[in-house]
Amino acid sequence: MSSNQKRLISDIIKEFGSQLSSFISGRVNQDEDAQDILQDVWYQLSRLTNMDEIENISAWLYRVARNRITDRYRKKKDNLLEDYACEVEDGVLEIRDILLLDTANDPELALFKKTFWDALLVALNELPESQREVFVLNEIDGVTLREIADRQQEGLKTIISRKGYAVKHLRRRLQGLYNDLNKK
Repeated sequence: MSSNQKRLISDIIKEFGSQLSSFISGRVNQDEDAQDILQDVWYQLSRLTNMDEIENISAWLYRVARNRITDRYRKKKDNLLEDYACEVEDGVLEIRDILLLDTANDPELALFKKTFWDALLVALNELPESQREVFVLNEIDGVTLREIADRQQEGLKTIISRKGYAVKHLRRRLQGLYNDLNKK
């Protein structure tokens, strides 16, 4: 890379860095994801061999950012419980861990656990049977999506789609509980 190209990239980062970072942060859930995506955009910029061919560098940067955001969410589509966690004194405690904890000596945790399960069961019962079954088998029972597809004699893509719809619905329905957990 020539010194002119390095200087041009540096100028572009100075001019668009803050705005692009805000754009990305507003579209992803975690700061780490936003930083990773921003780094991907800068990497793609540095890989260009002829920046003169780009008519509008701003439009190019935002298009690359949108594509990276989309790619990231496609990869994370199968996550649900892993996405929900809270900070505790010794690090991060995931909801899956909370649900398995002994709550005999912690009435607040027992109340949260009951509230969570009540909300989850209501939300699960709102789902069509096929989506509910795939979600429960995969997330709660630990059965792989491939095994579910084989058991139900369905295509893997069908099972993935059912799980995706279930995850979207549950995320929407449990968002309030997640927000309440993070306020504490």
